[in-house]
Amino acid sequence: MKLIWATRGRTWGFRFLKKAGFADPLPEYEKAFCHIEEEPEIWRRLGRVVAVRFSDPEARQDQSGRVIPHEFVLYGVLGTQVNSVSDALTLVWPLVSDEFDRIWDQQDPLSNRESD
Repeated sequence: MKLIWATRGRTWGFRFLKKAGFADPLPEYEKAFCHIEEEPEIWRRLGRVVAVRFSDPEARQDQSGRVIPHEFVLYGVLGTQVNSVSDALTLVWPLVSDEFDRIWDQQDPLSNRESD
């Protein structure tokens, strides 16, 4: 599974939790989400890459009361299978939901986790 996953937690800000093998996923992320920064839910295909954003399915909020967003850049087979936000909730969220359950309220979400 090759994907970039960016989100924030209850007390920590925007982080890349999965990097799709990129040392620095930011350029790929910015390319995928270019001009759709403010949309709360989005699905977009750019060639063989899919960008998708949706609010946390559990409606979790950060300490300021904002609902947590999840943003993904999908590659390969997974990207070809996701053709809507609904598809992402069905196909992508189950791949990361347990990990997010464990880390969303930790102080440092990147400690004690396997690297991407």
